[in-house]
Amino acid sequence: MFEIADRLITAAESVAAKSAAAKRAQDNTEPEIAHRIAIATAISIDGSAPRTIGTSMAFDGDQVIGSIAGGCVEGAVVEVCLDVLADGIPRTVEYGFSDETAFDIGLTCGGRIRIHVRLMDDAILHSLRAAVSGEPTGITSVVRSEPDAATTSEGNASATSVTTLSDRLTAELDARIATGESGLSVIDCDGDLVETFFEVSVPPAHLLIFGAMDFSTALAAAAIPLGYRVTVCDPRPLFATARRFPGADVVVEWPTVWFTRQQLDERAVICILSHDARFDAELVALALASPAGFVGAMGSRATHDRRLASLRERGVTEAHIARLHSPIGLDIGASTVEETAIAILGDVIAARSSATARPLMATTGAIHRTERLDAQKSRNQEAHP
Repeated sequence: MFEIADRLITAAESVAAKSAAAKRAQDNTEPEIAHRIAIATAISIDGSAPRTIGTSMAFDGDQVIGSIAGGCVEGAVVEVCLDVLADGIPRTVEYGFSDETAFDIGLTCGGRIRIHVRLMDDAILHSLRAAVSGEPTGITSVVRSEPDAATTSEGNASATSVTTLSDRLTAELDARIATGESGLSVIDCDGDLVETFFEVSVPPAHLLIFGAMDFSTALAAAAIPLGYRVTVCDPRPLFATARRFPGADVVVEWPTVWFTRQQLDERAVICILSHDARFDAELVALALASPAGFVGAMGSRATHDRRLASLRERGVTEAHIARLHSPIGLDIGASTVEETAIAILGDVIAARSSATARPLMATTGAIHRTERLDAQKSRNQEAHP
């Protein structure tokens, strides 16, 4: 729902204004349906459905904000929103090719989509405002519990189980914020399985490029449209200029000195393109010891062999060396600097998503896979136990 955060905040402020007006009129009744907001969010998408998880629409009884499937399922979802507005009870619905309404909702390409509908509350509004301010944040929605992890066999709330569930959901949300991954998970709460959707909003991932050369210019230009915050670092002021790298931050400083002052997270991407013998091995070692999710270095096979030997001489562990993408890039036959930039970003995306990087015609199963967070967590834990 973060993609419509601005409009949701405006709608919430409108609701607040209507509520204040009702109080001034000494109306102590519950708000009318039109004074509440139901938010419908795509929590699971299989096959070739038209949008991505986390895509949301909202309905306040009068108007629709946003869309989930480009107009395909909105009419049906509005009916569910009306039910939620009426009784406040969250609902989860599913649409897909096998449904008799498949042609009506536009998912005849074989896709299936699950949508969770809930009322907006103060916690959601707080997260939306944090996202608009550029702060990392997230929203947790419990979709289904088998049995209810927050109740005892007598049906009364158990303070211990509620606290345990809250703690585990918070820990999972924090982990997902660290990696920038939204997704649906089943949380084991002392044997009770709680299906939960985690939606996160984080600032742009940081791409650090070392070496101000033509390859770097092409890589920065290709990465910015993908949403990366790009920084280019090179100790040579003649080459490291804002004119050569429009849209990127340019740093003229010794790379290893500058790197030690950076605060990186698991979403950071480090591309060392300079292969300058004066700092190459030291910089690669520092990068591998950082939390960065991707560390790659450019160079020939001979340069790669020398780099590995130097890293081992410095005491870099084999576990850290295994993280290094060197030579950087996928083998797509790139020859120009622009094609090389695509090969590098392909390597970055494939590593981030744990994808095979094979042609789709050579693979089977769903094209759009969403559950890859566990693989990312495993890689991070192995590198940073």
